[in-house]
Amino acid sequence: MVLWVILLCALVSSLLGGLYVLGAFRRRRPNEPPLDKGTIPWLGYLLEFRKDSSEFLKRMQRKHGDVFTVLIGGNYFTFVMDPFCFGSIVKESRSKLDFRTNAIQVVLRVFGYKPIEATRSIVHAASRKHLMGDGLTVLTRATMESFRKLLLFNLSSGEKRVWQEENLFHYCYNIVFRAGYLALYGTEPSQGAGNKEKAAEQDRLHSNQLFQEFRKYDRFFPQLAFALLPPKDKREAERLKRHFWNMLSMKKVWQKDNISGWLSDQVQLLAENGVPEYMRDRFMFMLLWASQGNTGPTAFWLLLYLLKHPEALKAVRDEVDKVSRESGQEVKAGSPPVTVTRDMLDQTPLLDSALEETLRLVAAPLLVRAVLEDTSVRTSSGTELILRRGDRVALFPHISVQMNPEIHEEPHKFKYNRFVNPDGTRRDFYRNGKKLKFVNMPWGAGVSTCPGRFFATAEMKLFVFLMLSHFELELVNEEEEIPAIDISRWGFGTMQPVHDIRFRYRPRF
Repeated sequence: MVLWVILLCALVSSLLGGLYVLGAFRRRRPNEPPLDKGTIPWLGYLLEFRKDSSEFLKRMQRKHGDVFTVLIGGNYFTFVMDPFCFGSIVKESRSKLDFRTNAIQVVLRVFGYKPIEATRSIVHAASRKHLMGDGLTVLTRATMESFRKLLLFNLSSGEKRVWQEENLFHYCYNIVFRAGYLALYGTEPSQGAGNKEKAAEQDRLHSNQLFQEFRKYDRFFPQLAFALLPPKDKREAERLKRHFWNMLSMKKVWQKDNISGWLSDQVQLLAENGVPEYMRDRFMFMLLWASQGNTGPTAFWLLLYLLKHPEALKAVRDEVDKVSRESGQEVKAGSPPVTVTRDMLDQTPLLDSALEETLRLVAAPLLVRAVLEDTSVRTSSGTELILRRGDRVALFPHISVQMNPEIHEEPHKFKYNRFVNPDGTRRDFYRNGKKLKFVNMPWGAGVSTCPGRFFATAEMKLFVFLMLSHFELELVNEEEEIPAIDISRWGFGTMQPVHDIRFRYRPRF
């Protein structure tokens, strides 16, 4: 009899525990946001969220308002769509709202790297030193040399002005990725002046091979992050992961010349903190994706929008030509390629605005914090809501800010000068008469702001500056519509097109 009682108690306990895990007992408490668990236990709205995150969140916002909690794959996410709440959330102490919990899981799953406590401080210290200020000037110079090697090396060969045709997305992603990779991870040693061109050719060959493998892995990224890869793709992803651990290993990278201080400082500090070499190899892979996974796609969208808007193309090209002339350089027949410096990139308000407008349209990160203790949030209407300990709070600025018609007039249109006043100063934005601090958030915000944003911006601007300076550009089919975005990549930075688009280019002179 006693045995049956014990078994019955165990069964009831298991049943109750299972129901708890499935969310059956979750109820909305006073002052909490509206709660929507969906109809499927534990999964909740996971399938709808993965299918199209943007459309799902728009529907939930229409149903529940600007703040709501939904069940997604066993976790409760409170989405905050009120931009006036963003400041308090991104500035909240890590003891209450911590972005690291989710980031650590994704980094381990996607790159095989297990962060140590000091990882974030190491990355930020190296980024402040090398991706800002004087360090950024040095790295911009190295990136310029990479573009010269990849993009401009045939210009002075006297080749005829023949149109060349390419896929625009592949072309932009390929060139920008390789230029950034060579600037950060180093170049082939040139044993004497006679072998300099041979080393450059090896750089072109090796960087292109690396890019081809990177694109294969990048296509798996959304499913990898959600741990949803089917077995066949999972095996291929594991093969690619090991390939990058090998190609970016300490032993191979240290054989290169011109390794960036940004990279070498971080690796040295990790070693000093006891991180084993195999884990540092994985860290190098993570840095490659973090630094180059979004710049090429963004450069594609920027060039495409300029090509689809002739007045924007002319205005930005006139600006870069003017900056070149004022620096004592001019693109003309027989002249050497322009050498673009960081100072020159700082004199392009229209290019800045066009880039920011592009990011507004296509950058869609999902900013997530783990709620470590009950935290209050005050909405723009004055309502105070409680975020529950153990949940996650999430911001999706693409909907709530970047495509909000109350902030950006005609938000679906590309307006190259949206972010700049006629005098070249940055424009302010308002909602309901109140000035907004957050009007575009492609780089995240607060403690999780991308530490490499200034280098990424310089890299993309440098590419477009050189393309507009040295080449005539046009779409093969000027009537072709701008391709739709790949909705599987919502939440992972810059969106990618569902199909490529053909363009052609030739030297201007």
